[in-house]
Formats: sequence, structure tokens, C-alpha cells
Amino acid sequence: MSMFNKAFIPYGGYYSTPFVKWQGSLQNENSLELGAKSSKKWFETKRLNPNEELDYVYLGVTVGQKSVFYGSSWVATMMGAPDLPGHTLMHACATSTTSVFHAASAVEVGNIKTAYCLLTDRCSNGPHTIWPNPKGPGGQVISENWNLDNMAQDPSTGIGMLMTAERVAKDHGFTKEQADELILRRYEQYGEALRNDRTFQKRYMQPVEVAVSKREMRVIETDEGVTETSRDALSRLTPTAENGIVSFGGQTHPADGNVGMIVTTEENARRLSTNDSISIQIISYGYARAEKATMPVAPVPAVNMALERAGISIHDVTTIKNHSPFIVNDMFFAKELGIDPMHFNNYGTSLVFGHPQAPTVGRLLIEAIEETVEKGGGYALATGCAAGDNGAAILVKVG
Repeated sequence: MSMFNKAFIPYGGYYSTPFVKWQGSLQNENSLELGAKSSKKWFETKRLNPNEELDYVYLGVTVGQKSVFYGSSWVATMMGAPDLPGHTLMHACATSTTSVFHAASAVEVGNIKTAYCLLTDRCSNGPHTIWPNPKGPGGQVISENWNLDNMAQDPSTGIGMLMTAERVAKDHGFTKEQADELILRRYEQYGEALRNDRTFQKRYMQPVEVAVSKREMRVIETDEGVTETSRDALSRLTPTAENGIVSFGGQTHPADGNVGMIVTTEENARRLSTNDSISIQIISYGYARAEKATMPVAPVPAVNMALERAGISIHDVTTIKNHSPFIVNDMFFAKELGIDPMHFNNYGTSLVFGHPQAPTVGRLLIEAIEETVEKGGGYALATGCAAGDNGAAILVKVG
């Protein structure tokens, strides 16, 4: 039995901005304001009145911004839907998957007819939080850098994210040579999304306009900060950790950007679709928490749960997208599920185009849908790990 029968995504009922490497052109933009601005512009292009069409907003954000206290209500007002209620979700790298799950659940039980998931983050210039500590030496404060401190160490284990990848690589005998070969393939796949004047990306990518100075506005139409690489360049990069296999080429970069997606009933999805002959049904959701300090392992049990609930196997899936903050994620995923790592993550992955946290897997899901349409339909799977050795997966059927 599948988890869902009544939740659908309109074809074309989604967008992603370009992803911009941190400290780039989006570094000074409040991600909530930018996400609302992108959404408002997208609604205008769709000729959709969000205040009338939508019932609820799920705001997915993981890196706090000024006024995040007001969360979804502030964002809804800025994007042209001042009467729209909602709430804010935070699930690290799995925020997109979990937001879509919550939206689908609400539609399934009939509590909501049309939900909007806005997924936005800015890793650039992340907040630095301080708390009073009257008992500290001289009243010294307790402080935390939201991005850097949490990348460096999981408070549950004391182990950084990179070392979870290295642990999995060591446990499974992966080599740097194997890693480099797959990294090169990931860059080739991303290159395919740029062919013919970016035909593939233009199906879903929403340009974003930002102020780069008081007098200059810039329209960003493409991903910013993606590096070029080659087999020789990758082989020359040394692993970041001693006795490890993951070089800088084998790990993602923090980024900024946002994604929007409508989740609604079948009837509304058909009406809001840019092609009503294409159906996108949300089928199931899976979740898991792996053994401590083995973060890249977590998507596999999450995927197995989603597949079991749908009553299919991984070999029945037409398109697979796996969030890969480290190349080890894809290596383990392929080995454990018995699939060819060279044949999933077509048209790009977070390893290449960057990782803005909340919107990352949302973009992967959008690309999975578009690739599946290109293939004539079938099941599309988007999955990935999240901080704290979590995993989440969403399965949709495109027909």
C-alpha cells in the first residue's frame, strides 16, 4: 500500500533559483526576503494569485535570518498572500523532503487543498549567536556560528560531517581513485543540463534579481560558483583528512538559493499544470536514522521504507536523485542498493551545484520530475542524508 493517494504536484508547479556559491552574489540577501521575492515573481509569471489559490505555506529554512521569528506569516505577506497561514520547518538537509511530506499529508486527509512549500536558505554570512553566561569567566558569553560550528561537529557525537563520510569509505573499502572517477561523471552529468543553451534547466529555473550595490541590480540566471574539473585535476587533489579519500573535489560547497513547490489535489494539479496530460502523484515518504557518525548511510534505509510502502523495488524506479554532500554518499548508495552509480544523478547533483541546505533536495526532486517526463514517465525518487545521521526520501509517480 502506498502512503498517499490524493496528493499531487502540478507539472510546472515548481521553480528553483540558481544556486550561488556562498559569499557570492546572494551573500547579503536575507533568504526569507529573497525567497518571498522569488515566489512573488514566479506567481506573476504563472498568473496565479497566491492569496486566493493557496491555503497554507510551509516555510523550510535551517539557517536563521533576521525576523525568522515571524517565519511563514512574514514570508506569506511579502510574496503577496497576506491572509495565508502556515508554519516553519527545519530538518537540516532533509528540509525539502520533509516539507513536501507534511504538505502531502495535509492534502491526503483533506485538511488542505493547496499548499505551498517555500524552501530557502543562505549559508553566506551565517548568523553568529551569543547567549548570556553570567557564571562564565567575567560573564563571558556562550557563542555559536550556525554554519561553521555545526559543519565541524555533531553535538550528539562530537564528530564532524566529513569524518562520517570517511568512516563509511573506510568501512566499505572505497578508494580515492574510485571516488575521482565518479566525481568526474557527476560533472559530466551536470554539463548535460547546460547543453543547448541550458534547455533542461530553463524548464524550472527562475532568474533572481539582486542589488550588488546601491546603484546596480544584477539578474542571476545561472548557477554561480561551479568549478571546472578534469581527471588530472582531481587526481592531484589530496584528501582533506589524513588517510582519507575525500578531497575538496569530492565534497559540496555551501550555497544560497530557494525553491518553491505546490502540493495539491489531483483536480487542482490538473488545472494548475502547464501540461494537464502529465500527472505527478506523490506516492510515499521514507525516513531513517543510521548508526551514529555514519551520515552517508542514512538515505538507504529511508529509500527502502519509501519503496516498501509503494510496493516496488529500486529497479522499478525510472529516475534517482541522491543528495551528495560527499561523493561517498553516492558510492555507498549504489553499492548497497545494487545499482550503477554512473546512471543516477543525471543533469546534476549537490556535489556540483552546491548545497544551500533547505532547498537542495527540492531542486533534486524538480530535476527528477523533469527527467522522468523526458523519459516518458515512471517513478522518480529524491533522497538524501541530513545532519544527525538522518535520511529521508520522497517517491513520486509521473505519468
